Amino acid sequence: MNFGFLGTILTILLVVGFITNVVLAFVIIFLERDRRTASSTWAWLFVLFVLPVIGFILYLFLGRTVSKKKMEKNNGDELHAFEDLLQDQIDSFDKHNYGYINDQVIKHRDLIRMLLMKQDAFLTENNKIDLFTDGHKLYEKVLEDIYNAQDYIHLEYYTFELDGLGKRILDALETKLKEGLEVKLLYDDVGSKKVRLSKFKHFRALGGEVEAFFPSKVPLINFRMNNRNHRKIIIIDGQIGYIGGFNVGDDYLGLGKLGYWRDTHTRVQGEVIDALQLRFILDWNSQSHRPQFKFDQKYFPKKIGDKGNAAIQIASSGPAFDLHQIEYGYTKMIMSAKKSIYLQSPYFIPDQSYINALKMAANSGVEVNLMIPCKPDHPFVYWATFSNAADLLDSGVNIYTYQNGFIHSKILMIDDEISSIGSANMDFRSFELNFEVNAFIYDEDIAKQLRQAFEKDIEQSKLLTKKVYDKRPLSIKFKEGLAKLISPIL
Repeated sequence: MNFGFLGTILTILLVVGFITNVVLAFVIIFLERDRRTASSTWAWLFVLFVLPVIGFILYLFLGRTVSKKKMEKNNGDELHAFEDLLQDQIDSFDKHNYGYINDQVIKHRDLIRMLLMKQDAFLTENNKIDLFTDGHKLYEKVLEDIYNAQDYIHLEYYTFELDGLGKRILDALETKLKEGLEVKLLYDDVGSKKVRLSKFKHFRALGGEVEAFFPSKVPLINFRMNNRNHRKIIIIDGQIGYIGGFNVGDDYLGLGKLGYWRDTHTRVQGEVIDALQLRFILDWNSQSHRPQFKFDQKYFPKKIGDKGNAAIQIASSGPAFDLHQIEYGYTKMIMSAKKSIYLQSPYFIPDQSYINALKMAANSGVEVNLMIPCKPDHPFVYWATFSNAADLLDSGVNIYTYQNGFIHSKILMIDDEISSIGSANMDFRSFELNFEVNAFIYDEDIAKQLRQAFEKDIEQSKLLTKKVYDKRPLSIKFKEGLAKLISPIL
């Protein structure tokens, strides 16, 4: 065996690996500096230089940023009609010419003004909201609405499994296709990893359109696995919409390994449907190979049926945009709280400014209540969540671990006045990496319903105390430490 030759090859590989790492470090520090936090930059540099070859592979799958220009290149000029509405609302808030009857709109005008910075975040009024915390009840209503649809059905999901529930929904959609309705389904390629376009052959033969978001270009390999469409949206006839935390699959009916699935979802009617429809159109058009949406008034019809009094803004965020709309909205709500804060999130890994905002609120006398799961579906994420939550104990935050299955709910509510419900967890991934959407709701009745649901969940939870946390074994301390170290890239 020629050891000299092998040594030469090894030396060449090491040099190539070193040069590759230096180039990637240059890209991360200088070319992507505006798209990364300092903690994320340091985390990637740590991975690259501690694990040279593995770090490079991880970067290819998890580290690349998303181009805003590419995401928006297929949006027609006609979609910019909403920019006029947005600018009119910004002007009205700046000139204090509100013209709104909802007291919470006036009281929280600063939050509303801050969110009025993206196309689909215009303020809507006269909305009716129904809350769902149980998957069975939610999808009974979803199926009823699908079967009653008259014109079109648009669905967008992170996870759309073709199991029992998924097949029931697909059967309903195919029934409506046979009646001549337009049906479009957008699912995430990684979140729905068991699903392939080939499984929708009959659906497509009937005229249905289905596409995967950021699909794999090579079988079993997706170089965009770290930037996923985590949104969950349904729009029916421009009259009924759904937004929240539930995906489609039997797990979300409590039939999976995690047991009962506790989540929060909304069924909405009113002007807010136009914002959800716009969000769906922008997402559908974001991939160049898809048939593009053209603006049509049928997608934004005059609203009929029951009207409520709730005001709603749809806030969206994603890795292609510098404006972290949902994170800013969460933080602004926390800083605005005067009496109480209620939070539920399965993954609690925010940056230090978010942690500090909660500590300041608690130290100012605001009652802060945070609920997290008692069991992991992703181990590293769970231990980072547990550690971050425990960090709030010294400030007097009430930490509850939900015991009745798995809590996947993503809600924030303050002072029994305003709330946020949607797909965004309170973690770095939702704030920086995934495409998310939340409804910011200015309505006291919904806020009180959320508090009552939270109080009911407390009956199924354990209070985490400082005394209990300090007695955790060394093995858990090790897991927390490791998870905390890599949390910026989880």
